[in-house]
Amino acid sequence: MTLSAHIRKVYQGVADRRQMFRLFDRHAQRPNRWQGDDSPLYRGEWFETDKSQHDYMFEILPPLFMRGDMFALREFLTGSIASVFYRLRIDGQVRHFHAYCDLSQPRSPAETRDGIVERESWPVKAMTHEERLEHIWSSTHDDYRGYAGERWPAADRGKRTVRVYGRGRADLKLLDDLTDEEIAAKLPVHLRHLPAKAAA
Repeated sequence: MTLSAHIRKVYQGVADRRQMFRLFDRHAQRPNRWQGDDSPLYRGEWFETDKSQHDYMFEILPPLFMRGDMFALREFLTGSIASVFYRLRIDGQVRHFHAYCDLSQPRSPAETRDGIVERESWPVKAMTHEERLEHIWSSTHDDYRGYAGERWPAADRGKRTVRVYGRGRADLKLLDDLTDEEIAAKLPVHLRHLPAKAAA
């Protein structure tokens, strides 16, 4: 199976409770929030959490459904997008994950599960360029990230921005336009030197 482009890892490492709740709405600052269909922003986003967070979320409300290695929260985030939590055995180790699945597509939870297993089964620890950008976005404080507004060219408005530092000044820059050096500077030290892997 080739990873679907919409199934994407948005945080490297295991999210603790504080980080998990931040990741639940990585797009909280988006312009015109709730005025359109926000489903594409969330569909397919996933990250790893730990057993205690998995169990905590299971106990909050009765799940919408339970299927072996997964359960879905009863409340929908937007449209048909819901939180699905997984308990998966990967390379002999039990691990826990959260993903946003489109429940209007019956195969979405299973396809997302398969995508997570495929991604986490890579024989070499690596990150794609897209995963580096998503990790930067996920781990940057709200005060230092945002969306291009009216001061930006029309073609760039609404795109994600982050604050970068250099030569004694700080500037906003489009997330997608970060150079390799800027990406390395924004990643934690333990992630900077991971080999790059092309997205499938």
